[in-house]
Amino acid sequence: MKVEALIIHLARATGRAPQVKKLLDVLPMAGSVVEAVDGQALSQAEIAAVYRPRLHRPRYPFVLRTSEVACFRSHRKAWQTILDRGLDAGLIIEDDVETDADAFGPMLDLALATLGPGDILRFPKVERREVGPVVARAGDATVVAPRHPGLGMQAQLVGREAARALLAFTAQFDRPVDTTVQMRWLHGVRVLTAKPVCIREIDDALGGTTIQGKSKSVSDILAREVWRPLYRLQVRMRNAVYGFDSSRRPTA
Repeated sequence: MKVEALIIHLARATGRAPQVKKLLDVLPMAGSVVEAVDGQALSQAEIAAVYRPRLHRPRYPFVLRTSEVACFRSHRKAWQTILDRGLDAGLIIEDDVETDADAFGPMLDLALATLGPGDILRFPKVERREVGPVVARAGDATVVAPRHPGLGMQAQLVGREAARALLAFTAQFDRPVDTTVQMRWLHGVRVLTAKPVCIREIDDALGGTTIQGKSKSVSDILAREVWRPLYRLQVRMRNAVYGFDSSRRPTA
């Protein structure tokens, strides 16, 4: 199985360069950097070419920040790299991730043995209640197929055909990359989750997040508190109803 590590790194985030080098040194496979798309350098035309609000149902209730568009495009670059290099899979890791020295190795071994070409296998940064059938188990390491995948794109193992399907599905997008991956009933990729947690996010130790957000008014904050759980409930319900049965999937 031809697998490489692909570390998404923003060139101007020089404070993260040592962590990138550390990941390249400790990961048990060949690795390289995928240069992240810089939101500060995106033009309005470049954003408009890929960002199309209200594209899918349920409607995403918020306007994407430029940094979220850039993050999505960065992950698309990583998916494209898997195809361009003829890889069977890519271990895509963001540059503020640290792996657990003891737990990550056995978990990665099980993940590589389990992953199919059309799968994406998430390594979540926190333990969430992702319920679903157990696909594989070895010692303390478990791979499950959650009925409703969690959020976060810190580290994932992406199969070649999953990369191809996600690229085709996201030529235009209307929501962040992790919420898009949740929509299994539309993109058709099997989403798996690794348990227990074997990575952590260390952005605070590296100088904070590189995702810049504008300050929000009180009304904006309150609106998000109302719309976020309603939106998440709609996604959860669609995953429960449609699953992977393509004959029953609704239109976008």
